[in-house]
Amino acid sequence: MAELSVWEKESFFEPADIIIAGSGLVGLWSAYHLKKHAPKLSITVVDRGIIPTGASTRNAGFACFGSLTELMANREEMGEDQLLQLVEWRYKGIKRIKKTFGHKSIDYQRNGGFELLTSFDNNDLRSHIDEFNRLLKNITGHQKTFRLQNEQIAPFGFAGIRHLVESRAEGQLHSGKLCQALLRLVQSMGVTVLNGIEITSYEKVHGHLLLHTQHGFPLMASQLLVATNAFARQLLPQLDVSPARGQVLVTSPIEGLPFKGTFHFDEGFYYFRNLGNRVLLGGARNKALEEENTPEMVITDTIQQELQRFLSETVIPGRHYTIEHRWSGIMGMGGEKMPIVRAVNDHVFCAVRMSGMGVALAPVVGEQIAVMMTGL
Repeated sequence: MAELSVWEKESFFEPADIIIAGSGLVGLWSAYHLKKHAPKLSITVVDRGIIPTGASTRNAGFACFGSLTELMANREEMGEDQLLQLVEWRYKGIKRIKKTFGHKSIDYQRNGGFELLTSFDNNDLRSHIDEFNRLLKNITGHQKTFRLQNEQIAPFGFAGIRHLVESRAEGQLHSGKLCQALLRLVQSMGVTVLNGIEITSYEKVHGHLLLHTQHGFPLMASQLLVATNAFARQLLPQLDVSPARGQVLVTSPIEGLPFKGTFHFDEGFYYFRNLGNRVLLGGARNKALEEENTPEMVITDTIQQELQRFLSETVIPGRHYTIEHRWSGIMGMGGEKMPIVRAVNDHVFCAVRMSGMGVALAPVVGEQIAVMMTGL
């Protein structure tokens, strides 16, 4: 890169109070809350891509807090108290998104969330529904967060499904428009956003952080927030966060598509929704977990063929369609479901490991790290 001009040095590349690595949902929500807490802070968001990628613009656009069997499995892993804390953060995050942007600008639709089940004794299932409705009542404010809706299975056209559990508190949105709206918002608050720059390392020099990049110039900041989620170990190798690929496909328009909403199957490992009159389907990473624990943002025959099988056999059997879009995104997973939101040292902080729930968690995680970094 050519030598910087004095104008560039004193504007785009001037030393910042805080530099945020990662312009995805967590990075942008963090910038938003930092500016709200301390408007005079100079904040620069840096991203190695031309747009935020990872998972922020490559997810399925679910505004969800967890299906019934997913929450049941999570409780076994993490205990009831931590699970309820996590669900509360997710639910608050969804409410914050709607309050900040409204529905129209991000294509938010509250068509409800559903889970497809192929087993479960009827009485056992009702018992689990009643139990989780009691647990979640104070979080969602609903007497019945989950409802058994088996009468909808036939109208929706699903095959081989025994039970359908509905959560009316969930919705869907347009991930790209949400990121764009957040980007416009933080820029209007005075945040600088730089793309095409990767922070490769950092060092402390005279009480400040010198951030090295792939270009011929460093960046300077008083504090660094690492919000690169799945890729955080490139800067902070000690963190328990690993990349996990999620693959997605989208069908052609289907005349008379019989369902609207967001849908989960197999403890959330499969997920699909209507996208207008198209079907967006993703997941199945549990069919090849070792292969899918990778930072490589590509699609594979193994997962794509499994998604197409599930689509044709269960979701829209007997329907004519083609596959028009395929892509993958990279989530940040780890040994625990709880996000990592903490100080690494006096100058470096991190907000990572969203475990595939970044849409819902980012507004709350962003506020948590902003309070931590400003002390306000």
